[in-house]
Amino acid sequence: MALRVGVDTGGTFTDVCLYDDETHEMTVVKVSSTPADPGTAVVAGVQEALHGGSSGNGADLASIGQFAHGTTVATNALLEGRGARTGLITTAGFRDLLELGRQRRPMLYDLTARKPTPLAARDLRLEVSERVRHDGSVEDALDDEEVRQRARELRLAGVEAVSVCFLYSYLHPQHEQRVKAILAEELPGVFVSTSHEVLPEFREYERLSTVVINSFIGPVMSGYLGRLRMSLSDHGLDAMPQVTQSNGGMMSFPTAEALPVRTVLSGPSTGVVGAARIAATSGCPDIITFDMGGTSSDVSLVREGRPTSSTGMTLDGRPVRAPMLDINTVGAGGGSIAWIDEGGHLKVGPRSAGADPGPACYGRGNDEPTVTDANVVLGILNQETLLGGAMPIDASRSFSAVERLGSQLGLSAVETAQGIISVVTANMVRAIRVISVQRGYDPADYALVAFGGAGPLHSGRLAAELGVRRTLIPQRPGALSALGMLMTELRADFSRTHIAVLDHRNVTWISEAFRSLDQDARDWFDRERVPAPAQNTRWVADLRYVGQNYELTVPVPATDADDAWRRTVAASFHDAHHTRYGYASPDQPVEIVTVRIEATGDVPRAQFPCQERTDVPICAAQAGTREVFLPEYDERRPVPLYDRRLLQHGHVVHGPAVIEQYDTTFLVLPGQDVHVDPWLVLVAEPGADHEEADQ
Repeated sequence: MALRVGVDTGGTFTDVCLYDDETHEMTVVKVSSTPADPGTAVVAGVQEALHGGSSGNGADLASIGQFAHGTTVATNALLEGRGARTGLITTAGFRDLLELGRQRRPMLYDLTARKPTPLAARDLRLEVSERVRHDGSVEDALDDEEVRQRARELRLAGVEAVSVCFLYSYLHPQHEQRVKAILAEELPGVFVSTSHEVLPEFREYERLSTVVINSFIGPVMSGYLGRLRMSLSDHGLDAMPQVTQSNGGMMSFPTAEALPVRTVLSGPSTGVVGAARIAATSGCPDIITFDMGGTSSDVSLVREGRPTSSTGMTLDGRPVRAPMLDINTVGAGGGSIAWIDEGGHLKVGPRSAGADPGPACYGRGNDEPTVTDANVVLGILNQETLLGGAMPIDASRSFSAVERLGSQLGLSAVETAQGIISVVTANMVRAIRVISVQRGYDPADYALVAFGGAGPLHSGRLAAELGVRRTLIPQRPGALSALGMLMTELRADFSRTHIAVLDHRNVTWISEAFRSLDQDARDWFDRERVPAPAQNTRWVADLRYVGQNYELTVPVPATDADDAWRRTVAASFHDAHHTRYGYASPDQPVEIVTVRIEATGDVPRAQFPCQERTDVPICAAQAGTREVFLPEYDERRPVPLYDRRLLQHGHVVHGPAVIEQYDTTFLVLPGQDVHVDPWLVLVAEPGADHEEADQ
């Protein structure tokens, strides 16, 4: 495996990272995304990387040993309502659960707020007479002929996908298995999802919502991946392509086609994984990741080198339950449009100029100011070109767009541009507080790892607002999500719900449940041909106090349950409860709700050699100066401009300064010092003079 490729499709750019295992050389290419068919940009970017970089100079796709892809196709299909015509077969009496939900108002004080439109219309939601009790016993058997009749009704209605969700299928999956077999006979070629395969857990509304989403986006995702797989094969790719999951791991294209709901955080998840590995190497295992791209910013928290996980999220008002990293997304990216609300206040996002037409300075027809345009006006971004000269910039369009907005506010172009930066920073601060302060963690205890094309531009302001003292900028921040795909592993998650009090009476059942899941994991290792030395499992469980309605997920010892095991698990839960909610009740009985096993298969990872300290003076990396407006001085000032490619281990950059590279620009604030560490990561901290002033 000489060459490995990671491709991340974003709203504005598609990032390609080409890595050579033998030389450790890396080539990064950014091409404009092609929303009409994202695969077009994927293939074009890979070919450009193969022919344009030192790692793959003159190579072809046949020389690629690993191809990993992060995609937003499934997410965009859901958000834009471009999925399949979807039917549902469910237990009699439950066809309207998809609309009833939890009977909560989307916005408590908004009397006009409406719930999202169901992805399966009511006339396509059909019932069958089957019933399983809470203990898994069958009360009403499934009627095959009734199922065939429902299948024929759905065929006449022209459905493209069908979801099957019965009330207690996670305890008794046989009814859903039989329905799936009948649908294969009656509706050949139609995409089918069953809830026991997608999410074998309790809470019927969330399970129903998740399986319907899986069916709704299934044909779109399978069609896209099928076309991309064919195109890559036609261009010579022999390796089995892989897709990133929301949990930060990888899975094959066929698995992703069957379970597209597990890719809703496909791109952002590997950025978190890559940031965690790079930061740990640089001595920072506790970090907050900040990924700012063209349309949004994604933030997550990493403790002791391990990204925090979640069992689900709400996307566009619809619950999605799947193993995923705990990532919070806000509509704040380089392409986010600045506007004025009805009260005359400046707002930024969530509407974005996207890849086409993009910010005003791209000259593609957009005349509304974006965050990128504000940075051009302030002089932080190059006012002539981006991407190392490959993308021309028309600064006059940025000035015109920002000035028009400023005239409505009674502000100059520079004041308006700085206002845009301040507003978007506030938006991102709120997003970070969701995954830190609201989870019981103080951001000041963590380092900030900034990446994405726009992350380093805003990291200094963001860190100052949060009280974070150390900021890390990886070597290739603009393509870290693509690089992270080459630093993660194969992963699958297995779970099963069975509610029981955590006491001596239930330890036998708990052991049996984990052993059953462990066998599922072993079977998965065999299917994926993961060798024994590369196999890893981690046991976790969802726990709560008896009487609570929500759980906390905690790691548990990977051994058979006994009294010592039970005490260890209970203590871990009490600690987790105190961290999250500020209190614990050790005298209260604990209930185990869902058992889980995370299975991972190690694969070769991109690694970077440690660099010797340079004796070349820092002035050799300076590429001139640039006039930049800095609010600290309330004026434009010439600041040093550095070429990131020439910065070596041992160099120190004193702020204010601008550091440019192909895939991003880093603004070093006044009072900051930036050290280049042995792995060429930029580490920004308050300078000595600034430290003395604070004291």
